[in-house]
Amino acid sequence: MQVKPTDSELQILNLLWEKGPSSVRAIHNVLAEERDLYYTTTLKTMQLMAEKGLLSRDTTQRSHIYRVNIKKRDVEKNLIDKLANSVFKGSASQLILSALGHSKPNKDELEEIKALIEKLDQNEDA
Repeated sequence: MQVKPTDSELQILNLLWEKGPSSVRAIHNVLAEERDLYYTTTLKTMQLMAEKGLLSRDTTQRSHIYRVNIKKRDVEKNLIDKLANSVFKGSASQLILSALGHSKPNKDELEEIKALIEKLDQNEDA
């Protein structure tokens, strides 16, 4: 499934990946801390996400519980591919160089990046 969530949907997906299955109220309460938002807006967004297949809804309890139907990694891959293709003409290296040029990775992130480069380099040799 090609996943192209909106910014609002991404916020909800990230919360559900972090917290696990949750009610609309639980998700709304977190979102409302960041910006003014009506409960009905959160409800409608989550209902539409369920219609799109991004979420599933458990209606066996009074308070419906929503869970994510897609893997975070799949969403990340689709968004990165779209960005690389639309902005960097498909160049992964240009995307990475740009990302590193616009933010300063901390020591742990640099170690993670180095480990990934080493792993990729070893796979090239194999």
